[in-house]
Amino acid sequence: MGVVVIVLAAGYGVAAGLLLPRAAWRLSVEPEEPWRDSCPQGHPVPGWLGPARCRVPGPGGHAYGRRAAPVAVLTAGVCAALGAAVGARPEAVAYVGLAPALVLLALVDRAVHRLPDVLTLPLAAAVAAGLGSAALLPRAGGDWRLALLGGGALGGSYLVLHVINPAGLAFGDVKLALPLGVALGWYGWGVWAFGAFLGFLYGALYGLFLVLRGSATRQNGFAFGPFMAAGALTGVLLGGFGA
Repeated sequence: MGVVVIVLAAGYGVAAGLLLPRAAWRLSVEPEEPWRDSCPQGHPVPGWLGPARCRVPGPGGHAYGRRAAPVAVLTAGVCAALGAAVGARPEAVAYVGLAPALVLLALVDRAVHRLPDVLTLPLAAAVAAGLGSAALLPRAGGDWRLALLGGGALGGSYLVLHVINPAGLAFGDVKLALPLGVALGWYGWGVWAFGAFLGFLYGALYGLFLVLRGSATRQNGFAFGPFMAAGALTGVLLGGFGA
């Protein structure tokens, strides 16, 4: 059964990942700017999901934004890892099903240092609802009450850090902390603390790497959302295997 879950999760990740590049392109804009509705050459972009490629008549077809294959591989890897850790327990549907949204958030944050509300806030509600539904089913490996407390605790912690140093931690990171806290809290406070700590650790190591390489100074900022997501993913994997 475990192999089946991993294969299904990876297949879902590939399919979902192939649909993300167009959404990442459209959402990767500065605050207060409208979502992109055209490619760099001015051709209209139809819809939100699919590869970032214009298919205009004649030789004018061209790619823009991120290539679909690397995004699909990344999303498949994340989904497969979650499938391996969580297995056939009901919370796997929530974790694997919502993983592509987290990948999309990381892509947008990496591109423009922004975590759009249109993704973070619905993701928080979806994670809470998905794990709440899983808690009603047999063989659930976590606790929904702890998940909700974890979301509030991590979001509140990030809010305090944002108030103390708004230049160092953006408000979008505070909103992303809500769904990540819910996902981590499901498996208990130990997993919650581990995943939250790793997000800061990964970010700090990356910042140190940039400084040592000479491509950044201590005053330069970088997208923190991907490191928050990576820390939470590591914590959930630990919790899934432990459960």
